[in-house]
Amino acid sequence: MSVNSEFGQEYPDTHSKLVGYVLWLFGFSGAHRFFYGRPISGTVWFFTLGLLGIGWLVDLFLIPQLDREADRRYVAGPNDYNVTWILLTFVGVFGFHRFYLGKWLSGLIYFFTGGLLLVGILYDFWTLNEQISESNLEWNRDRS
Repeated sequence: MSVNSEFGQEYPDTHSKLVGYVLWLFGFSGAHRFFYGRPISGTVWFFTLGLLGIGWLVDLFLIPQLDREADRRYVAGPNDYNVTWILLTFVGVFGFHRFYLGKWLSGLIYFFTGGLLLVGILYDFWTLNEQISESNLEWNRDRS
């Protein structure tokens, strides 16, 4: 795990800029904004196609800042944010991101219901960073 440093503070690199830019390619859907913990603007991007492409283009230059803020905000641990978000974004309807987090029952439900008819996917776009942080925090507590 690499470490980001800002103003003498060190933060674990929980969110990858590379993954952020890959999700930015689908930015008209708001995927990169959800990834960096911005669910409200992610939803706006989703319904306005990235503010008609203008906000999407501006985000190309904002990703480093969004990445630093996410690294400061979320808890590092065994569950990787990047892997989980890639699974959610590209195969979320099959529940693979939930299997990865050890949520087998909801993973099976997602698998057989198409991500609970996509409503569950939207819920996960809004809450996935917190779900991962909570799981990592619990793991860190168990280790100490």
